[in-house]
Amino acid sequence: MKATIFHNPRCGTSRNTLAMLEAEPGIDLTVIDYLKTPPSRDELARLYARAGISPRDGLRAKEEAAAGLSGAADAAVLDAMAANPILIERPLVETEKGVRLCRPADKVREIL
Repeated sequence: MKATIFHNPRCGTSRNTLAMLEAEPGIDLTVIDYLKTPPSRDELARLYARAGISPRDGLRAKEEAAAGLSGAADAAVLDAMAANPILIERPLVETEKGVRLCRPADKVREIL
């Protein structure tokens, strides 16, 4: 099974999720450090749609750059995330079974 993790190596939850994926037999894993190689606005919209969540649900609201986005439309949130990827909550994992925002890390098991 192929899996892609949008990963931040400085995040403990992201590291734990990555370790779970690496320990899973038969996983063909792609690791994307999304701060260095951020997903496009369209890619984020696609990932959130597959996960069944809104862009606001995928917003890292505690970041200073998120100020003023609490009542913003989805389009504005996606624009902000594309411009400043630190606003993307992590880790996002995609497999053929779906996409999950893996907070907590165990949520990754839903798509394995």
